[in-house]
Amino acid sequence: MADTTGFLKYDRELPPRRPVDVRILDWKDVYLARQNGEDAVFPVAAVRQQAARCMDCGIPFCHHGCPLGNLIPEWNDLARRDDWRDAIDRLHATNNFPEFTGKLCPAPCEGACVLNLQESPVTIKQIEWEIIDQAFQQGFVEPQTPQERTGKKVAVIGSGPAGLATAQQLTRAGHDVTVYERADRIGGLLRYGIPEFKMEKALLDRRLDQMRAEGTRFVTGVEVGGRARVTCRPSSCARSTTPSSWPAGRRSAGTCLPPGGSSTASIWRWSTCPTATGRRSASSTTRRSALRASTS
Repeated sequence: MADTTGFLKYDRELPPRRPVDVRILDWKDVYLARQNGEDAVFPVAAVRQQAARCMDCGIPFCHHGCPLGNLIPEWNDLARRDDWRDAIDRLHATNNFPEFTGKLCPAPCEGACVLNLQESPVTIKQIEWEIIDQAFQQGFVEPQTPQERTGKKVAVIGSGPAGLATAQQLTRAGHDVTVYERADRIGGLLRYGIPEFKMEKALLDRRLDQMRAEGTRFVTGVEVGGRARVTCRPSSCARSTTPSSWPAGRRSAGTCLPPGGSSTASIWRWSTCPTATGRRSASSTTRRSALRASTS
């Protein structure tokens, strides 16, 4: 049962930010909370007080405001009661990576909070971050290896947040999952699109270590594709190429597939047309063919 009068006893409070003249010297997190072991800056007790402000409304608008459907009133109350293990279980029930959303999400849940009528919503985002931080500190986040293997292979293209969540779920279901990434490191948007002061990359690496321990494979530096669409000179193609060697409908549109294009090409290898003047990215059909080849 939530503390239904908590919002009357405690004001909304967030961790203090690091001074600007200090922040400009590095790329570390903006907030002081829980950095370098400085628990006194924004202690756990303060987070629990903030969690006590949640009224567990009869209609939890915060729950509906969350794109993931997080069970916000439930884990708010568990945080208030200092039950971090059950809190992370409820948080992980709808969110594979709460440490990412706890740092990066614009928190529409707070905008939907009933207390936002007085412009002082529950600090849901901060509580979410505290739950996952406590879970890692206390060893509650462990590799979850499947009890049985299905023997099926799955290729996941791209290692952004969606690809990583997909890979984690499929690995835990017992499949052999390989994540392919064209960059030199895993993470996609989380690695190359988010600055360090918004989310330090150590948080990403920590989660990747868990996924590797569960059995997910990561392959970097590969461009996944097969048969490539290439820009051609249609007149040259018409003179130099046997029409039957080209897929139907590909001889007059200015783009074409190389001879023998109906067969499956090897993964992440571009084919070329003898009359090509440039290349374009592989079609969706090409990608599907390459995936079938890679997982067969």
